[in-house]
Amino acid sequence: MSTPILDQNLVTDLSERLSYPGYLQLDTLLAAQKPLSDPQHHDELLFIIQHQTTELWFKLVLHELTAALDYIRRDDLEPTFKILARIKHIQAQLVSQWSVLATLTPTEYCQFRYVLGPASGFQSPQYRLVEFMLGNKDVRMTAVHRHRPDDYQRLTEALAAPSLYDEFLRHLARRGLPVPAELLDRDFTQPHLRNAALVDVFKLIYANPREHWDAYEMCEKLIDIDEHFQIWRFRHMKVVERVIGMKRGTGGTSGVGYLRHMLDAQLFPEIWDVRTELGEVGR
Repeated sequence: MSTPILDQNLVTDLSERLSYPGYLQLDTLLAAQKPLSDPQHHDELLFIIQHQTTELWFKLVLHELTAALDYIRRDDLEPTFKILARIKHIQAQLVSQWSVLATLTPTEYCQFRYVLGPASGFQSPQYRLVEFMLGNKDVRMTAVHRHRPDDYQRLTEALAAPSLYDEFLRHLARRGLPVPAELLDRDFTQPHLRNAALVDVFKLIYANPREHWDAYEMCEKLIDIDEHFQIWRFRHMKVVERVIGMKRGTGGTSGVGYLRHMLDAQLFPEIWDVRTELGEVGR
């Protein structure tokens, strides 16, 4: 086998220059995996990396959602399309990760599950922030974060703020579309409730895509995110069922039962409902 030729411009002296490990803080990142099983079980590292990687993706989703909300408040929908498309692809990565964790067998997990104590993904402040920003709000979910004041403050602020869907509806109202008034200035700590009159608003948009192109495209981007969220929840449930069966979750939830209950939750229900209401277009 021939020896590859190195580019003459390749930088090899990095003693006083920024390097790839330095830029990415790899020393810190790769030292953050600290298995607790003793003796250390081979598969605990997989479990830790799976969940740390998920948290990194959540951090990016929150970064993108914050930008999307800012654009919508300024009535500038088009820049959100790329942002929401990126979130959809992040969600696809999160879905595919479950197949890695699914290689963990029940026998293997039982050998180190005890080290988790009451720790559970249910307690992820970033996941809860994502849900709140997308509109799946429940004030009861903030209680588990009271022991971490910074997380608790971020969550209570997100709970009280309009969600992505709320801001989109307010944008549509500013454009003159007949969004029901009770949806525009409400108690945003409460989840959005299905509103039949709102379906008519989306029917106007879907029946006239040329006239409402950006709103039409926004609706489809929101459906992408909602659909991928449901797929992620389903894969989560099936992997949990595969690994621990019907045992209770480490954080005290009912495990598979709780996850199954969440499968039918829709973030943007009227954008789903309008599909039933649209009539056929004549040939």
